[in-house]
Amino acid sequence: MDSDGTHEARGTRANPVPRPAAPPEGPAVPPMPTAPPGAPPRPDGSAFLAWLRTPRPKAAPGVWRFGHVPRPEEEPEAVPARQLISGAVIAFLVGWLIWSLLWNGYLGGWWLLPLYAMIPDSWAQPHSFGAVVVVYAYYLLIALVILVGVGRLGRWGELWRRYGPPAWRRSAPPSRPPAPEEDPAEWPQLRAAGAVDAAERLAAEARAGLMRDVDHARIARAWQGVRSGRHSLTAFTGAVLSEGAAACLHPSGARDLPARQARHDLLTGQVRLGTTADDPRNPYAYRGAGLALGPDLLGTSLLAVGPAGSGKTGSVVRPLAESLCLHALAGRAAVVVVGAAGAGLGPADAYDVVVRIGNPESVYDLDLYGGTTDPDEAAAVLAEALVGDLADPHPGSDSRRSTTVLAQLLGPFRAVHGRFPSVPELRQLLDGAPGPLAELRKGLQASGHASLLRELDARERQLAHPGDVAGVLADRIALLDRPAFAGFFDTSGSSRPFSLKALDHPVRVRIDLPQRGHADASRILSRLVLAQFTASVTVREDRSLFACLVLDDATGVVTPEAVRGIQRLRSAGAGAVLTLRTLDDVPRPLRGPLLGATGCRVALSGLTPWDGQDFAEVWGKEWTEARDVTDRQIIAETPAGKAVHMLRRVITGKAPTARAVTVRQVERERWSASELAHAVPPGHAVLSLTDVNGEHAPPLLVDLRG
Repeated sequence: MDSDGTHEARGTRANPVPRPAAPPEGPAVPPMPTAPPGAPPRPDGSAFLAWLRTPRPKAAPGVWRFGHVPRPEEEPEAVPARQLISGAVIAFLVGWLIWSLLWNGYLGGWWLLPLYAMIPDSWAQPHSFGAVVVVYAYYLLIALVILVGVGRLGRWGELWRRYGPPAWRRSAPPSRPPAPEEDPAEWPQLRAAGAVDAAERLAAEARAGLMRDVDHARIARAWQGVRSGRHSLTAFTGAVLSEGAAACLHPSGARDLPARQARHDLLTGQVRLGTTADDPRNPYAYRGAGLALGPDLLGTSLLAVGPAGSGKTGSVVRPLAESLCLHALAGRAAVVVVGAAGAGLGPADAYDVVVRIGNPESVYDLDLYGGTTDPDEAAAVLAEALVGDLADPHPGSDSRRSTTVLAQLLGPFRAVHGRFPSVPELRQLLDGAPGPLAELRKGLQASGHASLLRELDARERQLAHPGDVAGVLADRIALLDRPAFAGFFDTSGSSRPFSLKALDHPVRVRIDLPQRGHADASRILSRLVLAQFTASVTVREDRSLFACLVLDDATGVVTPEAVRGIQRLRSAGAGAVLTLRTLDDVPRPLRGPLLGATGCRVALSGLTPWDGQDFAEVWGKEWTEARDVTDRQIIAETPAGKAVHMLRRVITGKAPTARAVTVRQVERERWSASELAHAVPPGHAVLSLTDVNGEHAPPLLVDLRG
C-alpha cells in the first residue's frame, strides 16, 4: 500500500489502478550495479561452512572420517527377515487365540476374579454405567497384557525398527549450528590467542564464500607456525587483515589445483580411494565405510603390487599425488612424482617444477649430484643409482667399492674445476682416458692438493686390475651419455637444474622419465631420485613438513640400500609410494625386507599366486572359529519308529539324520595366496595399513571404484 492509500500493481499491467497525477520530477536514477553485466552472482559460503562443520569422529586407521558414522566392533546377531516376519505373525495368532479362548469362556472365568473382588456390589446392578466402564477397562488391560507378551515373544519392536517408519527416515535430522566457541568457522583458536580481528576477518570471508578448503588448511598451517614460534603473531595478523582468505599464499600464488578427480578432506588430510566391501572377511567396523589415506599413513610408506591395467596409477597413484599437491599448496607437504611421460600423473599446471628428461622443451634440468657439495655424499648417491641393482641382493650388502671409485674422481675434479664433472667428462674419467687424467693431475699439482693426488694415484693403479669396477660404472654412465640427453645433467651452471635439496619448502615436482627406447636409463634415473630423496629428507631441519616420493613404476629400483633408506623415512617425517607389476621385479632376498619396511601394502586384483604367497606371509595368521558339521543317520528300533522314518523318507526323499556341530578355534591365514590370486574381483584390492603411531588395520577388501 502506497502513502496515498492506493495499491500499485507490481509485476503486471493487467487491471491497472489509476493514481492521482504527481507533480513532474526529474528522471529516476537506477541504482549502481553490484557486479559487471552478465557476471554470475557471487556464491555464499553455505557449502563451505557445511563442509567445515561436518563431524569427523575419531576412527580406525584408513576410515574416511568425513561424516563417518561409527559402527560396533562386532556384528550384532540379526534375525533373518523370513524368520522375523513369520515369528511375528505366529505370535499375533497365538495372542488372538488366547484372547478368543478367554472371551468365549473356554478357559473358565478365573481371569475375572480380580474384577469381581475389586468392584463394589452396588456396581453390579444391571445397566450400571460405572460397572460398564470398569469391566471394559479391565478387558482392555487384559488385552494389553496379552499384546505386550506376544509382542515381546514375536519381536515386534525389531520388526518395527527394520521395516516401519523409523527405517523410512534415512536422512539424519538437521543438526543445530555449533556454539561460537566450538564453531571452527569462527576460528576460536585465534580468538583465544587474542587475534580477534583476524578471526573476524576470516569468519566474514568464509560466510561470504571467499574461502576454500585449501585456504583454510593453509592458514591453519601458518597458525601452527605461529604457535611453534617460527612466525610472529604480528606478521600473521597483519597478513590476514590485509589479504583475508588469500593470506600466506603458496609461492606459486595458486589457491587450488586446476582440476580434481578424487574426493579430498583437507581438514583431516585424507583422500578417499574407495569403499570397504561388505564382505565377511572384513572387520564389521570397516564394512561399508570409505577407505582413505593421509600423511599419517603415507609416513610409513606404501607398496602397491598389481599387473598392468589393475588400477595402480589411476586408482592409487593419481589420487595420492593430487592429495599431496593440495597439501603442498597448504604449506604442509613437499612432493616429488616420478613416472613415464604420459602416464597420467596430473596436468603440468598442477606442479611447480616439471622435469621432462629427454625432451628438449623441458624448462628444468635434473641435478645429477643432488645439489650436494660433498664428493663423498655425491659418490654414494651416484653409485647407488648406477650399480645399486648389481650389488649382492642380500639386505646387508652395499655398493661401497663403486662409491670409493667415484669418490677418487669426483673429489679431485671438484677441487680443480669448482664443480662436479658432466656425464661425458665422468665417462672419460671412468674409462681411464689418459688425457683427462693427466689434465686433472696437473691441476692438482698446481693447486697443491696432496691428499687428492694420492686419491688419483690410487685410482690409476686400480685401473690396471682386472676386477676394477670402473668399467661397469663407465658402461652404466654411458646409458646417460646419449644424444637424447645431450642437454641434460649439465654442471656448468647454464641450465636450471632441480635439486632435491629444495624439499625444505612446500614444492610440487613432477619428473617425466623417457617414455620408450631408454628403459635402462629410466631405471638408473629412478634409483638416482630415490637415493637423493632418502639422503635429502633425513637431514632436513623442519620435519613437520611432510615429504613424499611417488614412484609410479619401481621396477629395478629396489636395492639393499633403497630398503634401508625407506626404513629411515618414517622417523624423518617422510614417506615413499612405490608400485610394481609383480614382486618378481624385486630380488628374492629383498622381498621380505621390502614388505616389512612399508607399513601400507596393497595387493590389487590379478595378482599371481606366488606374489600372493609373499603377501600372505607378511600378513600372518589369525585365530578363527571353525565349524565341523556331521550328519548321522538315525536307526529306528521300534516298529512305530520305523514307520515314522519310512514316512519321512517318502515325503523328503532323504533318510532321517541327526546333525552334530563341533566348534573349535583354528589358526589360518588372513588372506591365502589362492584367495589373493582368484577371489579379488576386478577393480578391487586387498590392503593393510599402519600409521606413524603404530596403529594398524588388518587386510581389507576395498572397492577402488566406489
